Formats: sequence, structure tokens, C-alpha cells
Amino acid sequence: MRAVVVTSFGATPTYQEFREPEAAEGESVVTVHAAPLSPIVRKLAAGTHYTSGAAAGFVPGVDGVGVDENGRRVYFLFPKAPFGSMAQRSLVATGSTVPVPPEMPSERAATVAAAGLASWVALTRRAPLHGGETVLVVGATGAAGGMALRTARHLGAGRVVAVGRDPARLARLDADARIGLDGGADAALRAEFDRGVDVVLDFVWGAPAERVLRAATEGRGSRTGEPRLRYVQLGNDAGAEIPLRADTLRGSGLELLGSGVGSVAVADLVAGAAELLAAGFDAPYTAVPLRDAERVWNADPAVRHILVPE
Repeated sequence: MRAVVVTSFGATPTYQEFREPEAAEGESVVTVHAAPLSPIVRKLAAGTHYTSGAAAGFVPGVDGVGVDENGRRVYFLFPKAPFGSMAQRSLVATGSTVPVPPEMPSERAATVAAAGLASWVALTRRAPLHGGETVLVVGATGAAGGMALRTARHLGAGRVVAVGRDPARLARLDADARIGLDGGADAALRAEFDRGVDVVLDFVWGAPAERVLRAATEGRGSRTGEPRLRYVQLGNDAGAEIPLRADTLRGSGLELLGSGVGSVAVADLVAGAAELLAAGFDAPYTAVPLRDAERVWNADPAVRHILVPE
């Protein structure tokens, strides 16, 4: 079969022949219709993700949409290595698939799941959102951050705040407040936390997280009955590490959480995908033939490319 293949970490994957997957008990070979090129896929291909394997020689792609051996169109998650989703066929555990709503095109389903699953699971499992609460999204100008604003609204947020580094994209977001990470961001962030923020979804970490955490906690000693801030860490495009004072946690109502592979059970991720797809979201994407993966591999990550096998 034809597939995109990671031949060495850090190099752009190439379109070439790859061996066919064969299903064992509890597995299914899926004929792939759509495979998202998402940030986690790029990091796994580079060997820099915290779940990266030790060796190259695999098909990238952590999720996709296709038709299983029973003729059902499904969204699938975590295909069995080395058969990722960026191929004509992939190998999937039967328990890691959910039906795609019949009215939803495959490319749209793949886009919504890839962009929205992180925030959906964070707001339903890790830091469950209560009606009327305020959600602040750091990294809102990315594909996942933009979807996070929408999932928060859908799940009952009373107010959503977008924080990002791209002024033009920030201005186009549907949010109650928008904060650009420029020189005036610290005062604007502090004003939002003075007003009241219940959940932070952070897709970037690094220097932006330092600023947000400082605005959220400095001078805010915990008091009996004070609402606690649930800060959920989801990605680290702006840096993998930050300095964190001990009294940031001890002297405030901050609860620092992670949400992702390892902190969320696979069964919850799969169930969350089914819920997300049933919610009927739409999302922008650019469909690209699988053979052109090399051309778009290093393109703007804020544009969601969906690879479509011929």
C-alpha cells in the first residue's frame, strides 16, 4: 500500500510503499478516508513528543476516519504501530473506534475530532465545567485553541476569554474578551482574573504560561470559600518548562492539572470523541492528497491539513 513513512526522526516523512497491516483478534484493518496532520503527529515524527517511540520506520498519524472491515464508517484513535493513519489502510483496536454521524463528511469529522478532543476531554473529565463558569484559553489562535472556545460555549461556559500571539487571528475569534500577548497583556490578564476565571486551558506553556500564572496568583491568597482556579496544561508549543514558585501553589487556590495521553484513560478519550462528533461542530480544514504530505508537512500549524488517500 502507499503511505507516508517516517524514515528518520526530524526528517520530513516521505510518500512510499509500506507493508499491508494484518488484523489479529480484537483488531480491524480500516480503509482510511481522512487523516489529520496535527501538532502531535509532527512531534511524534520528529521524536520530540513525550510518548515518542525509540525508533523510526513507521507510518505517522494518531487518528483518522475510515471504513472498518464491517463496512462501518468510523473515527479511530491510536492505531497500532507501525500502522498510523497516514496510509491507505491502518490497523486499529476495535475498542478504539466510534461511529461517524452519517451526515458528517469524513474530512470534517477528522478535523473536528483532531482540533476539539483535547478541550472536550479537559472540560468533561479533567476539570469538569459547571454552567456559567468562565474559561480562559491560552493559545486560542491555533486550531485546537479556537475549537476550545467553541467547546467551552457548548458545554455551558458563561464567558470565554481568548489569549494569543497573532493579533489578526485573535481579532476574528468569537470570544467575550481577547488578550494579545504584547506589552499590555499583564494588566489585561490581571483584570480578567480580578473579574473571575474558573478554568484555564493552556495549549502553549512556556513564557505565556508564566505570565498567566503570575496574573492569576500574585496577591491572591486562598480564603475559605474562594473559588479554585483549575489550570489545565494541554500543550507546549511555546516551551516545555517554566519556573514555578512553590508559593504559587501553596498560597493560592490554583489547581494545576494535565490532560492528555497518560492522564486520561484511552476509554475516556474514545468516549469523548463520540460525544464531540455527536455535538455537530464544523471546523475549517484544507484537504490534501496523501501523496502531497511532504509539501504541507511544515506548513502553518494553525491551518488544519487533512490528508486524503487516493
